[in-house]
Amino acid sequence: MAPFLDRRDLRFQLFEVLDTAHLPQRSRFAEHSHETYQDVLNLAYAVAERHFANHVRAADLNEPHLEHGKVVLLPEAAAALRAFRDAGFYAAHHDEALGGLQLPWVVMQAVMAHFQAANIGTAGYAFLTIGNANLQRVFASPAQQQTYMQPLIEGRWTGTMALSEPQAGSGLADITTTATPRPDGTYSIRGSKMWISGGAHELTENIVHLVLARIEGSPAGVKGISLFLVPRYRPTPDGQPGEDNHVVLAGLNHKMGYRGTTNTLLNFGEGGETTGELVGEPGQGLSQMFHMMNEARIGVGLGAVMLAGAGYQVSLEYARERRQGRPPGQRDPLSPPVPIIEHADVKRLLLRQKAIVEGGLALCLYASSLVDDLATGPLETREDASLLLDLLTPLVKSWPSRHSQDALSDAIQVMGGAGYTRDYPVEMYYRDNRLNPIHEGTEGIQGNDLLGRKLTQAGGRGLTVLLERMQADLQGAAPLEEIHHIRSALDLAVTQATGALKTLLEQAGDIGPERVLANANAALEMLGLTVVGWMWMRQALAAARALPTARGDDIAFYRGKLQAARFYALYELPTVRIHAELLARADRTTLDMQDAWF
Repeated sequence: MAPFLDRRDLRFQLFEVLDTAHLPQRSRFAEHSHETYQDVLNLAYAVAERHFANHVRAADLNEPHLEHGKVVLLPEAAAALRAFRDAGFYAAHHDEALGGLQLPWVVMQAVMAHFQAANIGTAGYAFLTIGNANLQRVFASPAQQQTYMQPLIEGRWTGTMALSEPQAGSGLADITTTATPRPDGTYSIRGSKMWISGGAHELTENIVHLVLARIEGSPAGVKGISLFLVPRYRPTPDGQPGEDNHVVLAGLNHKMGYRGTTNTLLNFGEGGETTGELVGEPGQGLSQMFHMMNEARIGVGLGAVMLAGAGYQVSLEYARERRQGRPPGQRDPLSPPVPIIEHADVKRLLLRQKAIVEGGLALCLYASSLVDDLATGPLETREDASLLLDLLTPLVKSWPSRHSQDALSDAIQVMGGAGYTRDYPVEMYYRDNRLNPIHEGTEGIQGNDLLGRKLTQAGGRGLTVLLERMQADLQGAAPLEEIHHIRSALDLAVTQATGALKTLLEQAGDIGPERVLANANAALEMLGLTVVGWMWMRQALAAARALPTARGDDIAFYRGKLQAARFYALYELPTVRIHAELLARADRTTLDMQDAWF
């Protein structure tokens, strides 16, 4: 079996490209060290390999089903989550007072990468539970945290986010779930929620749903949405699961991939009263929910990268072992076939996978490091870190999700007919990842968010910070001739992208928002390509500096980095120009298309 994760690359990203090894200089992480982080990553790999990877195919072939009204999952899934809990990963990034290790968020995301690569379906329950608890840590009251958050951190309960409804998928302004005040200060919740991952199972004692609903009399639209904590079982005074809270499983959604995570239609208030507790103030639900949604968007991007990375490892091993064909200059039919990795087009397919996977991983970990900078970095830099993270989040969610599908397609292509069979896991990864461009907001939603809000908020300061950081790295790379390909290609892409955005935004008042946003996807793709180019230049810079003193396998590792950066520069970054031209002229092709013409 091929490894599900490239551990050497993960260490390179964390400790040679990012400055993770120096985070213990910050007071929150003072008890840590480089060795501490290595030990945590080693533990994550051991748990992922033994308890998650062992049932990834079985979970795909035996999707959740109902027996006597309850969801049945493979027993290995429950064992995996117990192992995750026993290793302390639910609480690892939280305060020591809460039972945590105060791990940096970038290290925590590197931990999660192991589980997403090994078995993204089972990892989904932990992913959602961590996000639910993180939201509560910011917005819930101390009493609510004790009742609902602490069992999540301890891994006794799991959590979900319940936003979408059957009639309102991403259109949250149109949700109809209601919340009626009760005399004891709680609320009676009534309505239906669709596409709720992890919404029903028997893996843990209880499930805590974060539910968006409207308090009676609230205004229409997003301003009338509030957030509620709604447990499956009402907690008793001593914090144990009590009586049923009438959160009824109306049905399971049968998915193309990601089958290990239950996906549900839930009815609240069916057969009895569903009670919930208001989080914070009325009308703040959507802004509160964005705390978990934006965290989830980065996590979705990381999950996509890990699926593509697992597929890359399988196709790479296959290409090294499969013998077929001969070099173009070899005309002797009796000569032995060569491993297909010797063929130029197979190398192209593998290089593209490497460029997408390692570029995407660099982007996800960089964004995660900004979360640490926002919380623990120098005070004078935190606002810029926040604005840059806001700007990058749509890119982190969308670029890896979309291009990981390209990488997985290339993995199948490398393997030919074998890749298209269930004898190998790549077709499963391909199906699993197809959900990620939809998860947590489609490309259209992310593009509108980027072009309609993030690029202009705070007077465009987020884009300014991004450009300043890219230019600083471009200047730092100037003396290194071995990375001139990626440096010059990135420099041109930055010029093209910023010129197009400036031209478009300058005419926004004249052409109107509909035309400005008509090519929002082009802006998303253009900036995504450019930022990942920046990530590749950062990797090439680290590799070039390390290569002169490298020994053993590290020599090939660093040379591979430089070659992949060259590939990205010559094969991928030139497409920035196409998107820049569409944006600069505010192209109307899609906007002018008529229904009848289809």
